[in-house]
Amino acid sequence: MDNSRSPDYRARLLARYVSTHTSVSGARDGLARRRAFLERLVAEHFPPARDAAVLDLGCGHGAIVWAARNLGYTNVTGVDASPEQVAAAKELGIPGVRQGDLRAALDELAPGSMDAIILFDLFHYFDKNEQMAIADAVFRALKPGGHFILHVPNAEAIFAGRMRYWDMLANDAFTRASIEQLLRACDFARVACFEDTPAVHGLKSRIRALLWPVVRAAMRLILAIETGESGRDAVFSQCLLAVATK
Repeated sequence: MDNSRSPDYRARLLARYVSTHTSVSGARDGLARRRAFLERLVAEHFPPARDAAVLDLGCGHGAIVWAARNLGYTNVTGVDASPEQVAAAKELGIPGVRQGDLRAALDELAPGSMDAIILFDLFHYFDKNEQMAIADAVFRALKPGGHFILHVPNAEAIFAGRMRYWDMLANDAFTRASIEQLLRACDFARVACFEDTPAVHGLKSRIRALLWPVVRAAMRLILAIETGESGRDAVFSQCLLAVATK
């Protein structure tokens, strides 16, 4: 077989991303199901000014753009490489989503022009050299005090492998220490990491929210038995949210 004629695997997967991956099919139902989580993300980590310049890189069908606009943000846009994802955003009536390459979109930004840049469930698709290049480009584009918001697989979680291998495009997973190491090496002043705790939007999620502290306490105990550490600041959810400040 002549591999030189085979399409790049990323291009093949992205061309049919919605129709081949179960996690992104059913976009309309997914918006309703994730609304509480997404609006909490926006409320807790977006800049307070509703006209803040925010770019979601690899925005998919625009779920975060949709949530931010629901909360009154007027200058939030998204870029995604998948034509099916962009088509889904158009079908859902979510404005400000366009097709494009992540790195090209970053190169187009003027230095110091953005209040926040988001990579949600995307940063781990790149190799380490690419990750550092992306972080450098984000740093350049952010205003002083601007935020780089990342959601990535958490390598410390009990079910870490589930998210690390959920998507064939993925290359990596992170710990609190490794994501901070990378971002501090790219000159970000502060890095804070957060668990994906259940966002309450009904009976099931309320029960999950009540049980999570119990599960967390058990995992802290296991960690303490093995290492002697308290685990007070540990992140145990399958993914973690990192917010880096320029």
